Amino acid sequence: MQHRIHPFQFRAIACGVLGVLAGASLSLAEPAPVWAAPEQPAEASAAPAPQPAGQDVLNMDLEQLTQADVKVAAPALEEVVSSVSRQESTVGKSPAAVFVITPEMIRHSGANNIPDLLRMVPGIEVARIDANKWAITSRGFNNLYASKLLVQIDGRAVYSQFFSGVIWSHQDVVLQDVERIEVIRGPGATVWGANAVNGVINIITKQAKDTQGVLVHGGTGTEERGFSTVRYGGQIGENLHWRAYGKQFERDGGYLFGPEADDWRQARGGFRSDWTPTNEDTFTVQGDFFDGDSGEAKSVLSPTSPFLADRAYDNHDFGQNCLMRWTHVLDDDSDWSIQTYYDRYGRISPVMDLEQETFDVDLQYRFPLGERHNVICGAGYRHIDDRFLGNLNIAFDPATRNTNLFSYFLQDEITLEEDLWYFIAGSKFEHNDFTGFEYQPSIRLLYTPTERQTAWAAVSRAVRTPSRVEHDLLFHRLESPTGPVLSRVSGNDNVESEDLLAVEFGYRAQPVREFSWDLALFWNDYTDLAVTGLPGAPFFDPAIPAIIVPVTYENSLLADTYGAELSSTLQLRRDWLLTGSYSLLYLDIHDVEATNTMQGSSPHNQAYLRSSWQLRSDLDFDLIGRYVDNLASLGVSSYLTADARLAWRPIENLEWAVVGRNLLDDRHAEFVDRLSGVHGTEVQHEIFTTLTWKR
Repeated sequence: MQHRIHPFQFRAIACGVLGVLAGASLSLAEPAPVWAAPEQPAEASAAPAPQPAGQDVLNMDLEQLTQADVKVAAPALEEVVSSVSRQESTVGKSPAAVFVITPEMIRHSGANNIPDLLRMVPGIEVARIDANKWAITSRGFNNLYASKLLVQIDGRAVYSQFFSGVIWSHQDVVLQDVERIEVIRGPGATVWGANAVNGVINIITKQAKDTQGVLVHGGTGTEERGFSTVRYGGQIGENLHWRAYGKQFERDGGYLFGPEADDWRQARGGFRSDWTPTNEDTFTVQGDFFDGDSGEAKSVLSPTSPFLADRAYDNHDFGQNCLMRWTHVLDDDSDWSIQTYYDRYGRISPVMDLEQETFDVDLQYRFPLGERHNVICGAGYRHIDDRFLGNLNIAFDPATRNTNLFSYFLQDEITLEEDLWYFIAGSKFEHNDFTGFEYQPSIRLLYTPTERQTAWAAVSRAVRTPSRVEHDLLFHRLESPTGPVLSRVSGNDNVESEDLLAVEFGYRAQPVREFSWDLALFWNDYTDLAVTGLPGAPFFDPAIPAIIVPVTYENSLLADTYGAELSSTLQLRRDWLLTGSYSLLYLDIHDVEATNTMQGSSPHNQAYLRSSWQLRSDLDFDLIGRYVDNLASLGVSSYLTADARLAWRPIENLEWAVVGRNLLDDRHAEFVDRLSGVHGTEVQHEIFTTLTWKR
């Protein structure tokens, strides 16, 4: 029998350990000025971009702070972004609800994976299903494979058009190598295409020249059984920089009333090289591979008694990718780039085998037109081969399929009045094998009355194109526990794209250097949402054998969502920073029978607050509080939890940290995914320690 620590004992131990470490560290040396900065790592850029207040400001000394204040009136609005319009801009010049996660925010969060990082973003819903699965979306309609959120890593789409979603257990990067994570809430389809309906997440890693030298990172804990990363960067000549990495982890399963089955282990490696033969040209080649096992438990269907039985097993996951990009700068206002990548991933398990290969090529060109127009356009082609071998529980007909996607886009940024009014209009045009031609226009208006404030508005149309699930799925579900009566959910070749009309307003400001805030309001009108329709007439299928109740996908649902998202940063003192966010979401389904799942799959309220306190120049203490509302239709209660992190840098480029997560309860549920049949597990409190060395 496995011994478990009582929740009150655990919280006492965790808080005690953090307190003892803080006290011991404070007693090791004479107190330093509270604003003294830690040594900068060797990989830091020689000329960093201006940093927004409340993000990297904890690592700036007084002289640096004064210089930055002179250079930038509102650094929170000067944070660099490139995902809104596929060209480099700033938060203040972006007419969209955008949030940027910086390297310092990653470090202070104590998170070990991308899903946990995304919890700080307003409007993003992150709910763990079991130890290796998450439901993540923006602005509603959450489930295991949320279909309306586009995710990219360095320009490579990891949103799968096979099932309209992201396998988050396949997405992992060296967090120390992340330059920034740009999160757009709301449609991004005008430049990114179909499926960028409710948002876009773009994970951008650092250039190889910014990750020179050695990085060693590792740790262990109560749930994190062990993890380690080794990365080395070098250069050949003056113009070619490269890095290579390897990492691995093993994680314990979540809490389940029965045998734990969702433990998780994975190994990953990769490389990146950047070559700049001239001042105008940059060539990037990068790639990754991974291999691992992710456990799960689910109810598996069989045609004989007892018809449905719980089964625990491991999924074997694997994948490789390689990306190449060439960027050529013509002048300050003109450039072009061509990018191509190959991506392959697969899963082998006792209940199904899945493999998908993607080849993608993308071109874009930016140029001025007259004195007031900044035009960006591009074209792309994507080819996907997939194979799915299933069983009675789930299968696809046909088992293999090849699909093609052709696209092109055009967007024009018009300066109505210099440094005051901007108008952006554009559209994406696509042709896919399921619904044919699609168009996705948007218009955006930007108003910048001062350097410290920005107002914007947008009207956009976006579509979520059907996947293999809506067209080719064969999914059986037991309807009667006493006999073989099965419902059969099947695809429909006549399913059309889901349609969204979105209206958004936003205002962001930094009235003083110590305080900034960002507010976004939205209303989304959805039509033709694809859901399972009413059951048909039962019939007997001798091939199983069982009585079958047929159900098919159809575009029969209408819905509205509306809400508000607020984020803010407050520098209380030079050594004490507060960052927080709040999200409000209303979901109105225009079909009472559909409300039993969709209506309550997203939280009505979410709140996040982080306190980052630099106790000394070599000692940081971070405390995070999170509240997530209940999911009524899924039977998931609301929860309030807290994370804590204490980090000590005893010598240059060495950091030791202790992290406690989910400290306010012993365990809690976050999501139940009924469609997949996976048995969810509860998130447990945990404590782990990390050691990071750079040279």
